[in-house]
Amino acid sequence: MKRNLGPVNALYPSLTTIIGTVVDGRANFLAVAHVGIMNHGQPQYLSFGINTAHYSGQGIHKHREFSVCIPSEDMVRETDYVGLVSGKNTDKSSLFELFRGELAHAPLIRRCPVCMECRLDRVLDFGKHEVFVGEIVATHVDEDVLRQDGKIDIARVRPLLFDFSSVTYWGLGDEVAECWSVGKTLKGRPA
Repeated sequence: MKRNLGPVNALYPSLTTIIGTVVDGRANFLAVAHVGIMNHGQPQYLSFGINTAHYSGQGIHKHREFSVCIPSEDMVRETDYVGLVSGKNTDKSSLFELFRGELAHAPLIRRCPVCMECRLDRVLDFGKHEVFVGEIVATHVDEDVLRQDGKIDIARVRPLLFDFSSVTYWGLGDEVAECWSVGKTLKGRPA
């Protein structure tokens, strides 16, 4: 038996990221778990939504650049912190060791195993929330989280997941099955 909960978003848990930008001349960071993949072709685009009251939005609007960094489980305190305090009142620029890639206003966090630099493509207005869509310019990955074939090993990244229904951070469980393969066992089966 299923119960109708009404129009409740049940897409959690979702990947927790740290969005980086420059506001008033200094790096600022915000924890965001509402990130979307817009396409798989080239160029590639990411999206994320934040409340218009967030300080980080100012820097993204002004410079049209931002970073999307994926923290590992061992960064849970820092990740939660940058989501709890506002850059309006707290200087978060020295919380992390930073490095620069190709974009001047997309600060990258050295401790995050995966960091992407994005150039703003468009902003969608949802009243009190904005959705920023950015083109990925470059992706920087720690060598020790790469497989032999050069692809990212998500188990080595140990990404932090956010669940809104329990308001809890989670880690990954065990691998379940190989994508685009396990379903082949049903091919040819009557519908």
